[in-house]
Amino acid sequence: MKRNRKPKIRRIALSTGGGDAPGLNAVIRGVVMTAHHYGWECVGIREGYSGLLDPPKHGSGLMPLTPERVRGITHLGGTIIGTTNLGNPLYFPTRLADGRVVERDRSSELVRAFRRAKLDALVAIGGDGSLAIANVLAKKGLRVIGVPKTIDNDLSQTAATFGFDTAVSFATECIERLHTTAASHRRVIVVEVMGRYAGWIAMNAGVSGDAHVILIPEIPYRIERVAEAIRARERRGERYSMVVVAEGARPKGGHRSIIEKRAGAAERLGGIGKHVAAELSALTGKETRQIVLGHLLRGGEPTTFDRLISLRFGGAAVRAIAEGRSGVMVALAPPKVSYVPLAKVTRKIRNVPPNCDTIRTARDLGICFGD
Repeated sequence: MKRNRKPKIRRIALSTGGGDAPGLNAVIRGVVMTAHHYGWECVGIREGYSGLLDPPKHGSGLMPLTPERVRGITHLGGTIIGTTNLGNPLYFPTRLADGRVVERDRSSELVRAFRRAKLDALVAIGGDGSLAIANVLAKKGLRVIGVPKTIDNDLSQTAATFGFDTAVSFATECIERLHTTAASHRRVIVVEVMGRYAGWIAMNAGVSGDAHVILIPEIPYRIERVAEAIRARERRGERYSMVVVAEGARPKGGHRSIIEKRAGAAERLGGIGKHVAAELSALTGKETRQIVLGHLLRGGEPTTFDRLISLRFGGAAVRAIAEGRSGVMVALAPPKVSYVPLAKVTRKIRNVPPNCDTIRTARDLGICFGD
């Protein structure tokens, strides 16, 4: 972590990488308004770093961000500067003359583009992949501050990431709504939620939404155990069951369901809900339906909690620049906001501890985890 006493700052850039999350616009507003307080100019890099690496496709590649431009955006979902899951500058997809697509490291080229644009610092808003890129850029000499963004809540070193609370709140509402239709038709309903390799959304929404089965990546499941839990409910006269499945869940001894892997992009998970529904239908004989909440969890207005920490993160990121910090991520350490080295943040993801209090409570409530 580098720190200078009096950094000379005139112009800073913001980037939002990876999937969108409720609260992104609130972070942008927090950064812009705090930077304005310091007398600095702000610009947004369009669609991750594509605005600098491939500017012809993105106009100038940079969007001026003034106090007027960010007025009234705190409650809006999405991001006004755009984002992308593609275009990782460390593995940037490049098409060769023979049609093949190869991955190239364009990070040094990106640093040069920052210099040409006369950008003095970067606020990189993203999850583990985006912050890993930010760490590389910091090592190459850019002044970089990271802001933790992911609905998956899987970043270590911070008590919470913005977007997670909104995603869990909406997932819980959906599960609650599905109880009534499942009960009316005496069905098994399988709800697949996002979360990648961590089960935070599935666990929190499943417990809060009174699910009967929750399958998460941290606890490999046996489908026979799940089927038996459903049959046991049937014997007790409870004629329907609600199953919540994290997209990264996997059977014991089996593998996660990967839909796609493209150059310069993270693995795309999905399909586990359909697989579990088909197996449960065959094993229990009950009519089964599957629902994939997917990108619904990323959209819509952020909750009050997510709005507040987003604004706090944005303001803290600018203060970190003013204090001469670089190569750090803003982190929530209630009741304070702190700073942790980016290198430490990206070493591993934060998984659900299988013996955590929420899991123990769920088991006491009779929820099955398939183990």
